[in-house]
Amino acid sequence: MSEEILQLKSLTKHFNVGKKQVLQAVNDVTFHINKGETFGLVGESGCGKTTVGRTIMGLYNKTAGDVFYDGQNVHELDDKGTFNFYRQMQMIFQDPYASLNPRSTVKEVIAEPMEVHGLYPNKKEQLDRVIQLLEEVGLNREHADRYPHEFSGGQRQRIGIARALALNPDFIIADEPISALDVSVQAQVVNLLKNLQAEKDLTFLFIAHDLSMVKQISDRIGVMYLGNLVELTSSDALYENPLHPYTQALLSAIPIPDPDIEDIRERIILQGELPSPIDPPSGCVFRTRCPFAMDVCARSRPEWLEVEEDHYVACHLYDETLNESNQPDITINQKPVRS
Repeated sequence: MSEEILQLKSLTKHFNVGKKQVLQAVNDVTFHINKGETFGLVGESGCGKTTVGRTIMGLYNKTAGDVFYDGQNVHELDDKGTFNFYRQMQMIFQDPYASLNPRSTVKEVIAEPMEVHGLYPNKKEQLDRVIQLLEEVGLNREHADRYPHEFSGGQRQRIGIARALALNPDFIIADEPISALDVSVQAQVVNLLKNLQAEKDLTFLFIAHDLSMVKQISDRIGVMYLGNLVELTSSDALYENPLHPYTQALLSAIPIPDPDIEDIRERIILQGELPSPIDPPSGCVFRTRCPFAMDVCARSRPEWLEVEEDHYVACHLYDETLNESNQPDITINQKPVRS
């Protein structure tokens, strides 16, 4: 049985954006991540996935719910506990340039966490460790004395990865680490992360909006929409049998390299604008764009259901307690998703 290293229990994060306005960035999100796995968290821009990552790290204070890492409640740690927590969990940020101090050399950027945590007080040992980290991410000793602006986007992201590894963490949150990179470089960075995970027994929370790339690295995937988790299962199951209409729409947008299949497959175009998290729809937050919305979708929020083994979805279409006659059949690409 896999060991759970991270648990989110009804995690909620709201932001006050005016005297009477509240932005509901994350609502009642629950999932766990097993030690040594990569958990992908995907969804449109603004769906709250980055907020989840930052709240896990403690960069944002939670509004409600709990985050447990290795049995400890992250948001109830004292200063010493928080200090030690950051030894175990690190973050790779989305923008590889904005996250690096432009006035520091690469060796200073990577060495800074070591100095803060009192590792390698001997300067030679510290430099040797910096060089080792650079080589692990595909750079070399010559890059140590350069500044961030002298590197390409892919190289800067590798520097960010090296910095995240500086404290020998067990868990890394990768917040859209490839979104700002060219497609060819994206594959290189993903392969690098997979190799580092195998070598160092790392656990990843991989945040992204590109489902095709997430599949290449993730063991399980959670899909978010407007601050809510709507589906969660293994990577293979999500692609072979997506249950939630939103997941189906996301997958239909991924290009298929076979022109014959691409020409005949059905593309799901979601109608309407993405609602505001300041004033989300009642009931199911996806109902205003869902082609299968029913009256019950406006009245009540769907329950979190295990429809198949380890395949969870929040959708009234799979609630067997509802009157079957009120539920439409869903057929996607001539494949019945629900009958």
